[in-house]
Amino acid sequence: MASNTGPLKRVARELLAALVVTRTGLRGIHRFSALQINAPSTAPIANKSFVHGVTNIPLLSKTVDQCLEEITHRYPDREAVVYSKEGIRKTFAQLRQDVELAAAGLVALGLRKGDRLGMWGPNKYEWTLMQFATAQAGIILVSVNPAYQANELDFVLKKVGCKALVFPTQFKTQKYYEILKQVCPELGDSCPGTLKSKNLPELSVIITLDSKLPGAFQMADVMEAGDSNHKKLLQDIRKTLACQEPINVQFTSGTTGSPKGATLSHYNIVNNANLIGTRLGVNTMEARCCLPVPLYHCLGSVLGCMVMAIHGITLVFPSLSFEAKATLKALDQEKCTHIYGTPTMYIDILGEPDFDTYDLSALRGGIIAGSIAPPEIIKKILKKMNMQEMVVGYGTTENSPVTFMGFPHDNVMQKTESVGCVLPHTEAKIEDSVTGEILPLNTPGELQIRGYCVMLGYWADPSKTNEVITDEKWYKTGDIAVLDEYGYCKIVGRCKDMIIRGGENIYPAEIEQFLHTHPKIHEVQVVGVKDERMGEEICASIRLKPGKEPTAEEIKAFCKGKISHFKIPRYIVFVKDFPLTVSGKIQKYKLRERMEKHLQL
Repeated sequence: MASNTGPLKRVARELLAALVVTRTGLRGIHRFSALQINAPSTAPIANKSFVHGVTNIPLLSKTVDQCLEEITHRYPDREAVVYSKEGIRKTFAQLRQDVELAAAGLVALGLRKGDRLGMWGPNKYEWTLMQFATAQAGIILVSVNPAYQANELDFVLKKVGCKALVFPTQFKTQKYYEILKQVCPELGDSCPGTLKSKNLPELSVIITLDSKLPGAFQMADVMEAGDSNHKKLLQDIRKTLACQEPINVQFTSGTTGSPKGATLSHYNIVNNANLIGTRLGVNTMEARCCLPVPLYHCLGSVLGCMVMAIHGITLVFPSLSFEAKATLKALDQEKCTHIYGTPTMYIDILGEPDFDTYDLSALRGGIIAGSIAPPEIIKKILKKMNMQEMVVGYGTTENSPVTFMGFPHDNVMQKTESVGCVLPHTEAKIEDSVTGEILPLNTPGELQIRGYCVMLGYWADPSKTNEVITDEKWYKTGDIAVLDEYGYCKIVGRCKDMIIRGGENIYPAEIEQFLHTHPKIHEVQVVGVKDERMGEEICASIRLKPGKEPTAEEIKAFCKGKISHFKIPRYIVFVKDFPLTVSGKIQKYKLRERMEKHLQL
């Protein structure tokens, strides 16, 4: 009898917790909100815009490294990663071995627990390797956008004080080594590992993935650097790792134009990945997931690599950056069961002229996320890509990232008209931004999130952190949403004017500040305008200085090489004035309407 009292008491406690509302201000809200783990509720679960995910699936107190170690013991001979373009295939045992060599090598180069290492580049095998090697050594991985130019790179390296930076020599037109030399001119005259930069005093270790270049180690050097002493030191470090410690900094631009480093812990990303994989159903099968999304983004590193390390899925990387044809080829040849992508990626895949020649019969599900997905696109995916178990995912980098997600067997309306239901151990509410009151169901307001998934904060930026995380630990998403009585959420807009172009978050203020440096521009306002393929495109409305008459091409040429290619406005419109409020503030929604009418969109 004694052996049964523990579970009975636990069940009693959970029932009591479900019946009693204990949080101030949430009286009268159903705590059973909670749905089920793998299926939506068949009865109404809420009477106000508040939901609480189930708690009967335990949260994990594991580090990233412990997850990879355990899954390797479980599936040593299963393929972990396939990099199609590079011809690389690694089982979990082989990946784990490479991770241990890389981690020992980083320790040999002088990196220690708490140091920051920037990973800057496209989807190469070494990206995955660095994600897990840094985690094993307690080094904080800084995800650097591969499109960053010199000024952007300079800002993020200074902000987090990176000690090391890893990158390929070049990808497409992006010459990484040359860009780094612009902010770190001493590099070419330095010995590897001893860089001393006036501009970036904390940066000392530069690692290239391929060419041997002045001042830099090659990745091959790192893999061979660790000896028995370094491996012993690494084991000592691993014993000190705690799951609540920071392990990843993901940069997300701010409305002021300065990127903010969302700092995530092992606990954040391990649990988010565990719950994502469980909701998606890959925990019960031998899934092969095609991953055309970038690893520098949470969609790749958490939904991809961390789900792989927890649930034992095989990740298939079709190309170094997104290519629709390469993705179709990988889906066919690798017999992928799932795929992740942004709406723009799916639009391009469906638009391939020879789409019908590829065999997608193994495909059954996946995730569409990154920006609002047009319903007609979701319907095409369901019909043409054999993805009846596809789900929509919603979240923010600051929430590790996913907070709402559909169920694989949702009906078409649920898939097209919502972003699904809240994940376990996550609270969500929609409130009036003026009164702070929780709103009635189906009433638009600002979506706020609380739970294990909320970031530790913005790196070295407590004031910005306090702007988005309340004293009660609610994270203010800045998104306008509605919640129905079954717990399904729909995103209907944004509190601020962020542009989401093909899954990339773009903040107008950043582009406006840059364009204001053009000698012929008097004033500029940037808005997102609708676009069938990208979701939104960037439109810059420009008032010129008297007597100046640049062309749109001249403005775009001014941007090239100075800001990331995806931030360069597609549309340049010269205007005489802007729509203003009585108090003189720009009415961006009216400007957006005016621009879409002018451009005949």
